[in-house]
Amino acid sequence: MPKWGEMSINWTRDEIILACDLIRTNNWNGLDEKDRRVVDLSSLLNESPLHPVELRDDKFRNPAGVARKTWDIATQHPDYTGQKTKGNKLDAIVLNDFLSAPAKMQTVAAAIRAEILRGETTLPNQDDPYAEIEASEGRLLLARHLKRERNRGLRNRKVESVKKAGLPVACEVCSFDFGETYGQRGLDYIEVHHVLPLHASGPTTTRLSDLVLLCANCHRMIHHGDPWLTPKDLKSLLVQTP
Repeated sequence: MPKWGEMSINWTRDEIILACDLIRTNNWNGLDEKDRRVVDLSSLLNESPLHPVELRDDKFRNPAGVARKTWDIATQHPDYTGQKTKGNKLDAIVLNDFLSAPAKMQTVAAAIRAEILRGETTLPNQDDPYAEIEASEGRLLLARHLKRERNRGLRNRKVESVKKAGLPVACEVCSFDFGETYGQRGLDYIEVHHVLPLHASGPTTTRLSDLVLLCANCHRMIHHGDPWLTPKDLKSLLVQTP
């Protein structure tokens, strides 16, 4: 097995997902730094917005580092009988995700690659209340998800469709109605949540039926922890609370 130096910038879940998907295509074996697929992944990771450019050096996610990561993951595979590399805890977690739900994780990897190539993703800054949200699909798909939920035009269309149906503009989990509580100031005040899984939504036109109305508290609770709860799941917890 090749030997490499230490890498200074920690690998994110998104990056590990892409590396794991690569070794999946190589029969769960690590790859050499000269392998064309490793070189291509190195190039892709250097295009991603996951790490500030000013923190990178000329060795950032170079082919040698990418090759090392493929071995970190490969040596965690249950069928591997050789000496394990150091790696990190997240390597094993992502590998287990692939082994437990291969079709889903292949789709997630494809969605992450597409998101990087689109080059339009902006990650939440540290002051964003959703910056610490965890998602097994990674930060890039999460950022796309949050951007869609915060689209004012999309939110307004959802609210109007609810009103036209003769339904209250209220949280679909706890039924809180801002208008009833705060009067004119709270009229039509509500957040929207996209119910499709991150990897399944894609950069496509969002259907209003894919959105639900939520108050801020219920919205935060749905996004709290991993995996996320569905509105139905959260409502069942609310009902069980004495």
